[in-house]
Amino acid sequence: MARLDVTEIFHGITFPGHLHTQESLCYATDFKFQDADILIVTYPKSGTTWMQELITLVLCRGDPKISQTQPNWARAPWIEQYYCPNILKALKGPRLLTTHLPYKVLAPALQGSKAKVIYVARNPKDVIVSYYYFHKMANFLTDPGTFSEFLSSFLDGKVYYGSWFDHVKEWTNNERNNDHFLYITYEEMWEDLHGSLEKVSQFLQCPLLEHESASVKNNCSFNTMKDNCMVNYTLIPQEIMDHSKGRFMRKGQVGDWVNTFSKEQSHIFDVVYNSKMVDSMLTFVWERKNPV
Repeated sequence: MARLDVTEIFHGITFPGHLHTQESLCYATDFKFQDADILIVTYPKSGTTWMQELITLVLCRGDPKISQTQPNWARAPWIEQYYCPNILKALKGPRLLTTHLPYKVLAPALQGSKAKVIYVARNPKDVIVSYYYFHKMANFLTDPGTFSEFLSSFLDGKVYYGSWFDHVKEWTNNERNNDHFLYITYEEMWEDLHGSLEKVSQFLQCPLLEHESASVKNNCSFNTMKDNCMVNYTLIPQEIMDHSKGRFMRKGQVGDWVNTFSKEQSHIFDVVYNSKMVDSMLTFVWERKNPV
């Protein structure tokens, strides 16, 4: 299923047709969640792969075998992508699922479910830069144009998966007081991986022994993941993801946006951000700090 030049429109939001069909998107909105399910929710380029890896390792109590032998899309499938139903048939034990869908699209399916939802957010300036470079290498995404053009499209919500602002606000505003919902940021994980691991493992009711925790941290470090073909997407054919144009796991840093944004672009972003997030309690780390 190539469909590299196809765009699907669903609930007024655009999706890359290489991964999504109208049928797969409808399947997601009517998804049958089980109480034991674990759902990772993110806007693209916000730490999805990192959380998939961390939870995989937590559920395996630090044993890296599965994370080193099964592609992340096979062990933590996106429920809105066309291959999901077939993948689920092969999954055993608690299902680890992933989605980029906005709250308004998925909320009806989650209503009444006890599935655990983990929302990972990342400061949007870093999201924009990461998403821009991903567009340059992923042939199933549209040509991003110049960074200035992509920034404008992003701020207007006219990119695949819709508005970052709507995505993060709707999920957190509607679910933050839910006992089955955990909010964590990319920057939190970067600054304090140990604390973040404890937070996630407690939420999943899967406490780890010291040596298990150490193994999780070691195997979900950026340097380990970037060399693991099960998570770095080098298994994807060149015609779909052109690895000569960049790496899927590019830098993984906090605050790298300063190397791409001009002062004027940063100001333009800040004006829009302050306007759209005026009613939000969310805060983000914008500058790099040393990880723990």
